[in-house]
Amino acid sequence: MTSSSPAPSSAPLIETERLRLRGHRVTDFDACLAMWTDPLVVRYIGGRAFTGEEVWTRLLRYVGHWSWVGYGYWAVEDKSGHFLGDVGFADFKREIEPSIQGIPELGWVLTSGAHGKGYATEAVRAAIGWAAAHCRSDKTVCIIHPDNLASLRVAEKCGFREDVRTTYKGSPTILFSRPLR
Repeated sequence: MTSSSPAPSSAPLIETERLRLRGHRVTDFDACLAMWTDPLVVRYIGGRAFTGEEVWTRLLRYVGHWSWVGYGYWAVEDKSGHFLGDVGFADFKREIEPSIQGIPELGWVLTSGAHGKGYATEAVRAAIGWAAAHCRSDKTVCIIHPDNLASLRVAEKCGFREDVRTTYKGSPTILFSRPLR
């Protein structure tokens, strides 16, 4: 476990000026499925629409991380409760070189309707703030496809710096890291 306190059984609630980061619910499935089947969303994340089975498995992994490793993913919504996407930390045991196993990997994905509004940066900063106070790790990492200019900008604004260019599942990938403290 990488949390400094007992693992929460679900995601803690985080509120920002415009957003609410909360634990995923079964009722998020349809909104997540719509997001993960949107070609604009998946363009740099595997390049194809996810099936319902894959989205369900993704949601189970998000929730399971909280009880197993003390961190995980949040559902991101605006203050009116409209689903905007997912942000959080995971240890997916990726087969990537250099290895990032055991280091909280930050990821974010937003519905295409939420792109370009600063929501990703706001949510990522909130997640980093939470991790700085609750994770034992001294750093976090993220991986981004080199053509994903929007995510590259979010990473830069949030203090990530390029470590190495590598590949993941046969696709070019940039590995970034940033200190948590």
